[in-house]
Amino acid sequence: MTTREIHLELLLGKPVLDSTGKVVGRIEEVRAEQQGEEWIVKEYLIGYIAVLERLSAWTIGLKILHLLGAQKISDGYTIPWDKLDLTDPDQPRLRCSLDALKSLNEQPQDI
Repeated sequence: MTTREIHLELLLGKPVLDSTGKVVGRIEEVRAEQQGEEWIVKEYLIGYIAVLERLSAWTIGLKILHLLGAQKISDGYTIPWDKLDLTDPDQPRLRCSLDALKSLNEQPQDI
């Protein structure tokens, strides 16, 4: 298996493109787990809700947004590690349709 190293701090904030070249969101957070002495990326989070998770402000952030009148906050998705093409780290691309991704609203959040 070929391994490749990419500095995650350089991916944060990068726009993610779909197959048509349209920006679907920016990489705001990366979820990884430790396996032995290595950390393995499991998924990337994109969108406004991902910013709240990155800042560890998920619960309070959503409550504040709702108090300010936001009815439905749905701009955020998780991209499984194998669904993001990082051949060109400056222009990450989806390897699937946006419809195939899970919304961050659909997932339970750790508190």
